[in-house]
Amino acid sequence: MAKPDPRGWRTLTRSEERVIVHKATELPFSGEYEHHFEAGTYSCRRCGAPLYRSESKFDARCGWPSFDDEIPGAVRRLPDADGERTEIQCARCGGHLGHVFEGEGFTPKGVRHCVNSVSLSFARSAAEPGSDI
Repeated sequence: MAKPDPRGWRTLTRSEERVIVHKATELPFSGEYEHHFEAGTYSCRRCGAPLYRSESKFDARCGWPSFDDEIPGAVRRLPDADGERTEIQCARCGGHLGHVFEGEGFTPKGVRHCVNSVSLSFARSAAEPGSDI
């Protein structure tokens, strides 16, 4: 049995750790949030920090959840190890989220956060029918 994390972070499964800690990428079109469009907030699966609001999610037909904006201060951008792309990480815990691309024209903001579903958790808005409130 895994010990609880002293920082209060969630214990990750092997597949979550592979992506969030070791910066792998889940297979395209395989993630639970690719075609998910309920109203709510997407948070970091490891530490729980809110990252994206559902209003920023769009269907880029790329195989991964896509957002054209993040919650201010929630996402850190870093040069990717490949020297070409820009990696995005959770600003709180440094967990790998995916990559950000600019200038593609999918939305008026011209930004696409291409995020691994396994890096995210979702909570419905309180006003959403079927929520626990």
